[in-house]
Amino acid sequence: MLTEGDGEGLVVPMSHSHKITILITGVAGFIGSNFAERLLTDSRSTMHDLRIIGVDNLSYGVREQIPDGVEFYQEDVRRKSIYPLFKDVDYVFHFAAKNCIADCQADPVETADINVTGTVNVFEAARQAGVKKVIYAESSALYEGCSTLPSKEAEVRPESFYATSKLATMYFAEAYSRFCDLQFTALRYFCVYGPRQDYRRTIPPVFSAFIIKLLKDERPVIYGTGEKRRDFVYVDDINDFHIQCMTDARTTGKVFNLGSGKNYSVSEIYAIIARLLGSDARPRYEADLPGEAFANLADITEAKGLGWEPKTDLVTGLGKAIEFIRGEMALGRI
Repeated sequence: MLTEGDGEGLVVPMSHSHKITILITGVAGFIGSNFAERLLTDSRSTMHDLRIIGVDNLSYGVREQIPDGVEFYQEDVRRKSIYPLFKDVDYVFHFAAKNCIADCQADPVETADINVTGTVNVFEAARQAGVKKVIYAESSALYEGCSTLPSKEAEVRPESFYATSKLATMYFAEAYSRFCDLQFTALRYFCVYGPRQDYRRTIPPVFSAFIIKLLKDERPVIYGTGEKRRDFVYVDDINDFHIQCMTDARTTGKVFNLGSGKNYSVSEIYAIIARLLGSDARPRYEADLPGEAFANLADITEAKGLGWEPKTDLVTGLGKAIEFIRGEMALGRI
């Protein structure tokens, strides 16, 4: 059941007389569609009266991924035409973004337009509508230039255009909080994986890329030497924290790293996936990608301090990701 906290961690039920309305931008994308599905599942199991509004322009997201039960609007977050959709909304989850680092490096103008202008437009729509709280995606890319691992929330040093755009949204959120009394929680996702992960990007996330190639009996590509290390966290685990952002007032006005607190090299990931698929294919190596950090690793002390902890181990999560991609291939979508 959705609840609201009192600032000391005490959680009390919300009134059932009020239909809770949640607006999700990027609802047709990976994290947005998974979170919408989670909300609908929780709503059915608790009999809680919940309205979910989904916004996506479908430039990156996939219409078929939006769960039944979402009130969907094909709109662009950069347009003022989204403002009426925020009427009577309690919570906004802002996931819409241009987030492929290679694409962002190639087009910094569009990156700023979508990630900065689009985000500020969402903030303004929320302000005008009197939304209770905006929960929005920053990124672990903000730590690209930091030399100390694991990364703590207090130190950021972006290098890529993508990370720089996310830093700008952080400053705008602080200004809206300061001058407009709009409440925020900022979430810095590390490498989130699971079903519906965006395999259509110019350069897909490493899990999807490896799984798809191996299922097609093709050799996957590793960019660089395979020594880069990443902190991977399963999408269901971050959805637990998304719920907590609505139910626990201690999250308000804070920024949280969401990762597993462990990292693996790309070569290690490849070996695990190949083993799970029973493949002995050898990867191809190509030139490293520009703008990417060598390693990331989350310090999740802040989120754990509120009782959150990732529960899904890597092999279990990969098994679910493989099952999803097999299903997509069976439907002819891949």
